[in-house]
Amino acid sequence: MPDIHQLLSTPGMGREDQMFKEHIRPLPERLPETNAGNALPLKKPASLAIIGQDAIVNPSGANSCTDRGCDTGTLAMGWGSGTAEFPYLIAPLDAIKTQAAKDGTTITTSTTDTTSAGASAASAAATAIVFINADSGEGYITVEGNAGDRNDLNPWHSGNALVSAVAAVNKKTIVVVHSVGPVILETILALPNVVAVVWAGIPGQESGNGLVDVLYGSTSPSGKLPYTIAKAPGDYGTSVVSGDDNFPEGLYIDYRHFDKAAITPRYEFGFGLSYTNFTYSALSIAPSAVPAPSTTKAPGGDPSLYTTVATISATIANSGSSPGAEVPQLYISLPGSAPAGPVRQLRGFAKTGVLAAGAKQTVTFAVRRKDVSYWDVGRQSWVTPKGAFDVRVGASSRDLRLQGTLTL
Repeated sequence: MPDIHQLLSTPGMGREDQMFKEHIRPLPERLPETNAGNALPLKKPASLAIIGQDAIVNPSGANSCTDRGCDTGTLAMGWGSGTAEFPYLIAPLDAIKTQAAKDGTTITTSTTDTTSAGASAASAAATAIVFINADSGEGYITVEGNAGDRNDLNPWHSGNALVSAVAAVNKKTIVVVHSVGPVILETILALPNVVAVVWAGIPGQESGNGLVDVLYGSTSPSGKLPYTIAKAPGDYGTSVVSGDDNFPEGLYIDYRHFDKAAITPRYEFGFGLSYTNFTYSALSIAPSAVPAPSTTKAPGGDPSLYTTVATISATIANSGSSPGAEVPQLYISLPGSAPAGPVRQLRGFAKTGVLAAGAKQTVTFAVRRKDVSYWDVGRQSWVTPKGAFDVRVGASSRDLRLQGTLTL
């Protein structure tokens, strides 16, 4: 299994956003970012301490805050006009209690974010699970001084201090993060007693049940991060601004910025662990004719942009000992004949089925003309450059295991 500097996780614009919405169910596929010494999955532990307000449903009710405009209890949905009423909400603690009753596990709890109470509960258990979060939403609601966007990239409610207090007294501390986006984890990862971090995202109404599936191993996680988790806020090259934004970063957001600036992230875009391992092989690249631009007007622009100009495939094999699914990702770099641009860009993804140990599956990516084109401001049209396109297929934006060339 990966070492302490890796993470278990669940599930941005364009294909980056689609990849994780379509191929990662909100709950059972959340991913351990870190899993030192195979701390997960849990195997009928004798005792567990469940710590943090994020482990329970808001005591006033899951729907008690208008448009989910508060951060009380477990975070399963951000706030704003696009929210919905929870028909029900399974809290992590409730689901863990159900599993613990089956296993004969003793549960102690501290369902506040108070460090002293958390440490007291943790000291009485073999394993401690600490729940922390970070919330955001639309600017018409201000929550704990955050007017829509977050003020910083720290866990809310002094989450770093809560984890530190627990890890000081419990040598097997697991951290579960519910967050709307990246959180800087360096303080937590520096603690030697933190043996696993589970990135649970914003899981929705089945939050607790999905988490238990992963914590106890009935489902192997296959989620991939839809953003980069940096080592420091400054690594993103941006900051919170008020008023108008001229978007000086251009195309260089998230992994494109990190690639351009040669910055090593803590966890890269597309990263995610599993309880098994996968090998990649047999890259195949089959180009097709590139259609001429069309003058026909249609939804989404020139219809020829959505014509397949290449078919790329690869074979994914489960080389580990447990069943699991993988989400291979396709990245393409434009040739030198194109204007300067991102080092590479996500241009496809495909999730395998659940593969038994030793099983394999071929995944296929249909590359559209738009995927290998750039927007020419002067011409006010999409242009497909000629030349050799670098093709990579891998497990994340930095774990690119297969390389080939597409010539158009």
